[in-house]
Amino acid sequence: MLTQRNPLGRHHFQHGIRHDFFAYGCCPCAKISVPRSWICNRLIPHAYGSALAIPRRFSGTEKLGRLASHLKLEAHVNNAIETLPRRECPALVITGRSKISWALAVRELWQYRELLYFLVWRDVKVRYKQTVLGLAWAVVQPLFIALTLSLFLGRLAKLPSGGVPYIVFAYTAMVPWQLFASALTDSSNSLVANERLITKVYFPRVVVPMSTVLGGLVDFTVAFAVLIPFLAYYHITPTVTALAAPFFVLLAALISFGAGLWLSALNVQYRDVRYTVGFLIQLWFFLTPVVYPSSVVPEKWRALYGLNPMAGVVEGFRWALLGTGEAPVRLVSVSVLAAALIVVSGFYYFRHMEDTFADVI
Repeated sequence: MLTQRNPLGRHHFQHGIRHDFFAYGCCPCAKISVPRSWICNRLIPHAYGSALAIPRRFSGTEKLGRLASHLKLEAHVNNAIETLPRRECPALVITGRSKISWALAVRELWQYRELLYFLVWRDVKVRYKQTVLGLAWAVVQPLFIALTLSLFLGRLAKLPSGGVPYIVFAYTAMVPWQLFASALTDSSNSLVANERLITKVYFPRVVVPMSTVLGGLVDFTVAFAVLIPFLAYYHITPTVTALAAPFFVLLAALISFGAGLWLSALNVQYRDVRYTVGFLIQLWFFLTPVVYPSSVVPEKWRALYGLNPMAGVVEGFRWALLGTGEAPVRLVSVSVLAAALIVVSGFYYFRHMEDTFADVI
């Protein structure tokens, strides 16, 4: 019911009883105004005099009817409501999206930028809540993996490392790879993990997987800070090519975001997805030049190998910081095209399924 306080009335007291009235809505599509003076002077005094008033806590036609029934004035109230003028409200028409628009998505993201910020902050706080090492876990995992790879593949298997110590070779690749793997794992399960939030309020759902990717950048920053002492210890000085490193970081974040859009939308309908993500990341790890250089891949297969977008990211990031070999322009170009395809297709599929999330999840 629509209620509105009468702005023209004053608080009157008769026999110690406060007269404080409101305007009442008789139906959702018509609003009527019941003046305070009309009820005081015509309706209630008709049977009981001026010593009674409708209390402030009653509002709406339903409560007005109950009060009148209690005072044996129901007939007077019904007749009064029927004689009051009504105003028609314009019809409310709700239309769906006629097409999937990038401009609309960007505009909605900007409107909900504060929500995105708080979701990122919440993910980072929850991830390391009640942990002993805290943010140090962002360094421990890639560092220990790099040490293990250096022992078994660098010393025992004697894999080539492009003329740099194998531990630097491996850890430099693990930093962007860990960003991709953690962001993809978290974003694939992000919608299901935020089930209560999605089913209660509206906001652009793309904010949820995006927040997990942005939260992964915090871990990347910590892990990258440890890489600098590694380079200094082994007397490796980055050159001007290091300016290209942020591009490869952004590319890794976009790839994890695009793949996360696909997997998170699929995970809402098919819960088998969360069981396949771990296997998918392990397979993707061996298809990416993390433990070996891309030079071991035959030249005729390089373009096909670049369809793995993380191959260009890892090889390009390693080249930017270590400056070894030639710039992998061909490999990176194919990886950029593959990354663009993943992001665009993931966005369209996510937006196509977005309206069903609240019902299916």
